[in-house]
Amino acid sequence: MANAAKRKTSLTLDAEALEGARELGINVSAVAEAALVKAVAEARRDKWLVENASAFAAQSDWHEHNGHPLADIIVAPGGSSWSR
Repeated sequence: MANAAKRKTSLTLDAEALEGARELGINVSAVAEAALVKAVAEARRDKWLVENASAFAAQSDWHEHNGHPLADIIVAPGGSSWSR
């Protein structure tokens, strides 16, 4: 994100936390940006999981009824549970 466009914004933060950050030399903007990037990624992931839940359920149902098409070569723990 070194070349990412930056935009000024206004935040309302706990005064004691902000003062503590300043005393310790913590870059509040960098911390806020990192937290925001993480929150956006998590929200997008959660949204994607909800939007695709029916596809996951359909795949799970198909495997339950038909077994996994590669069950005979799966060598992971629980691999034998894919066999039908």
